[in-house]
Amino acid sequence: MTPDGLRLAVSWLSVLPVRAGRVDDATCRQAIAAAPLVGALVGGTGALALWGLSALGAPPLLAGLLTVAVLVLVTRGMHVDGLADTVDGLGCYGPPERALAVMRDGGAGPFAVVALVLVLGVQAVSLAEVSADPLVLVLACAVGRAGFVLCCRRGVLSARPEGMGALVAGSQPTWLVAAWWLVLLAAAVAVDWRVALAVAVAAGLLLALTHHVQRRFGGITGDVLGAASELATTTVLVGAALT
Repeated sequence: MTPDGLRLAVSWLSVLPVRAGRVDDATCRQAIAAAPLVGALVGGTGALALWGLSALGAPPLLAGLLTVAVLVLVTRGMHVDGLADTVDGLGCYGPPERALAVMRDGGAGPFAVVALVLVLGVQAVSLAEVSADPLVLVLACAVGRAGFVLCCRRGVLSARPEGMGALVAGSQPTWLVAAWWLVLLAAAVAVDWRVALAVAVAAGLLLALTHHVQRRFGGITGDVLGAASELATTTVLVGAALT
């Protein structure tokens, strides 16, 4: 891991004013490898917001909703945009080319709207339940960005010849994928076995997602990575809310 890779990860995955520096294939691969660290940083920002709102006496659901808004702002809305585009692409008929064109269009179709309302609503309600332990959000966001590593594992193709997906698809070695998820699973075990189970379920969902998008789109895109992050983060938050 080089400083350029870490700087690119921070500038790409957050609004922090960090100069990306060198951007090439090697640096992009390193940025993906460092994504869980940036996830923990984003989660820490959200956890601080959740703690502050709770300390001010905000009702739990209001604190959860506002914390979700903070997370969206800190990430420029990039991941939720990827979720919306991916769901619209999966929901349309036709060959992969048509699905990719729908994803590039940028508009939000009915599938996207429903997905955003459902995912962001579930996140807010789950955060309301874990407001007494806001550090769970750090773990959830780290797991979400570990989804980038898992979805870019060796053997996964890019759906397009250009874009971020083309630079990072298939770039992450199996040992690194396993290392990140084992570390995060161990951290989840220290919280509660149900949170650990949620981390395992998140990994399974992302494996299924990458398998499906390779069949539907021909590979992954940057939008798919955003969708994977939101899916994994939400899964862990639900697990934490059930503890």
